[in-house]
Formats: sequence, structure tokens, C-alpha cells
Amino acid sequence: MRYLIILIFITFVAMVQAETAAPLQPTQLLGTWQVDLRPTPDAKPYFQQFVVTKVNSDNSFEGTFYGAPIAQARINKDWGAIRIAFVTADQSGPYNHSAVLQGTTLEGLTNSTGRDFLSYWSAVKQ
Repeated sequence: MRYLIILIFITFVAMVQAETAAPLQPTQLLGTWQVDLRPTPDAKPYFQQFVVTKVNSDNSFEGTFYGAPIAQARINKDWGAIRIAFVTADQSGPYNHSAVLQGTTLEGLTNSTGRDFLSYWSAVKQ
């Protein structure tokens, strides 16, 4: 019986926490992020900036990544986290980026179709 009461209590606490969780705010993306683009975990940090200058009501955003203008930027918050995707380009072709906001860190991937690589990156707001 004691275990049943404990189980009911834990379930109740989890339900209350789920109901009182702060709503996801895409405006959390606004600002300048320091992106660590090191090629391997044991490499020295290689920092560039991701700057989000505007979050639009249509779930898009504006800014720059690695100094290049962002295009086709989208935000999705339907799966319990803020997830983003966007495209940048240089002379070698497009770079397709995606990331998820995990607490105060963005964890992302970049796929370069022109340079044939997939890289992991992380970013913290400055």
C-alpha cells in the first residue's frame, strides 16, 4: 500500500511540473551566440558567431552564421524544445544547418553539400 501511495504522489508531482513548465519562447534565440566549430572533440576550440537579429511571428528568423546571411530560417517548437534550421552559402555551395536549444546551449549540425562534410557544433549565448 505504501508503494501505491508513493507512486500516486510521484505521478501527481510529474503532472504538476508538466503543467507549470515555462512555455517555449523562440525569442530566447535573439542575440549573439559563440559557436564552437572544432572539427573533433580533442581539437582546440574554433569560435565563430551566430547572430539572431529578429524572430518573426511566422516561425522564421533572421541573422548571420559565420558572417554569412541566413536564408530559409525556420523554428519548430512542437516537440517540447526549440529546434531550428537554416541555410547559408559561400563559393563552395550551400550549408544546411540545424540545431536544438538544450537549456542554454544550442547543439547543431552543419551539412556542406559543396565541401562534402557533416559537422557537429555547439553554441552559448554571449
